[in-house]
Amino acid sequence: MSWSKLKQQLESFLSPTLVGTVEYRATSYRYLPDKSGNCYITVDKKNVLNMSDLTGSIRWYLTEQEIKNDPDLLIPVSHEEIEAIRKETKGTVPEDRLQVIGRSRKSSGHAKELLSAQAVLSKSNFTVAATTFLSISIEESLESHDILLNILALIDRRVGKKRILNMSEQIKLKHPAVQYFYELRRSTL
Repeated sequence: MSWSKLKQQLESFLSPTLVGTVEYRATSYRYLPDKSGNCYITVDKKNVLNMSDLTGSIRWYLTEQEIKNDPDLLIPVSHEEIEAIRKETKGTVPEDRLQVIGRSRKSSGHAKELLSAQAVLSKSNFTVAATTFLSISIEESLESHDILLNILALIDRRVGKKRILNMSEQIKLKHPAVQYFYELRRSTL
């Protein structure tokens, strides 16, 4: 789906009290080799949530290296994971190396989860989340662990005053960006 069509659909679900206050914006550069761009949500023309493709992979790699090189961090590898690696490599890898491979894979997974939790988001993440948001129920979006789905649901017109007021306790456990948009929506009630 093109950005303009996606933006139009998202804005059609925006709460009437936030129309003109919250905007979805995107930039992309046609002639750059990697065609990366930015996507951001603005509140009163101020960039509040920035999603950039430029440094995400670098930060992911650095986080992965920090996890791998931390001597205090022990990453256990189960017997089932070692057997799966042994099956993939067809038994040609020594036993001690299987542990290293398993630990490396798990640390990569932890790095991705950590960066996702820290809201290192990209334009492609926003596009995927927005498309998902448009195809699932509002309840699923509110209960999701995805930051973008939570934000899009909180500023949606289908979420009423009573529901917003009743979710104050569960919002305390969410990411600060989600809390910000919750407070923004709550202030318009």
